Amino acid sequence: NERGEIVLDGVTVTKEQLKKCNKIYIVGCGSAYHVGIVGKYIIERMARIPVEVDLASEFRYREPIIDENTLMIIISQSGETADTLAALREGKRCGARIMSIVNVVGSSIANESDDVLYTWAGPEIAVATTKAYSTQLSMIYLIALYISQTMGMLSADLVAEHLEAVKSLPELVDGVIKATEPVMKKLADEFKNIEHAYYLGRNVDYAVAMEASLKLKEVSYVHSEAYAAGELKHGTISLIEPGTLVVALNCCSHIYDKTISNIEEVKSRGAKVLSITTEGNTSIEKCSDYVIYLPAVDELVL
Repeated sequence: NERGEIVLDGVTVTKEQLKKCNKIYIVGCGSAYHVGIVGKYIIERMARIPVEVDLASEFRYREPIIDENTLMIIISQSGETADTLAALREGKRCGARIMSIVNVVGSSIANESDDVLYTWAGPEIAVATTKAYSTQLSMIYLIALYISQTMGMLSADLVAEHLEAVKSLPELVDGVIKATEPVMKKLADEFKNIEHAYYLGRNVDYAVAMEASLKLKEVSYVHSEAYAAGELKHGTISLIEPGTLVVALNCCSHIYDKTISNIEEVKSRGAKVLSITTEGNTSIEKCSDYVIYLPAVDELVL
């Protein structure tokens, strides 16, 4: 609004309810689950409320601990995902407040939620749900800001700064696509016959790696896995052979050097490393075969 505050239409949760909130569950399937993992990082960092992320198909069967001070954030493109809807109903039965992020207006999940945020992403026409994923990410970020603002955890200046970062994303994404398209085509041609690919990352980069790996599987039918980079030494490193494609995401500045050490590990075993990092991090070139640079932005909106 005019005062620089975040106003979410369809959200009526009060400051008093948020103050009493002792836990947030984020529940979804597939890409929506990956959005939830990003949400955990940003909500805990901004609002300092414990967050658990669950696959809906697991949540409904594990007897989660829920009471009237629990907030559940339900994420679904269609609003009809069976496991996710069942998880919502389980949460509601136990007294949780339900806030949903959905695309389809009037869907079952939207109708059964206390608060609804529509992504307005348009009809879903592809398996690789890039529109839904991108808009859900934007929504989870706005929810984190809204909760922090409502609880007085962030100053007005910080809220405005984060909002500007969100607003700048479409233009930045368009610029990255145009700038890297020729390189992407060459890389796609080089790796078109691979049988395995691995994605590495830490923190938010790990969440993005999981989604990137899923996208590769969905559109190319290539076996792909995502790993938290620090877990390599616990067995996964044995899968890396000469010529194996490893995509390393390294955009979190506070753990940049940690991820560099993991890249060096896979490189020492002969991996072909494609690193993705922010502009200025040129030291990564020493342990990478290819590097794609992204513009430096607010690290929580990567």
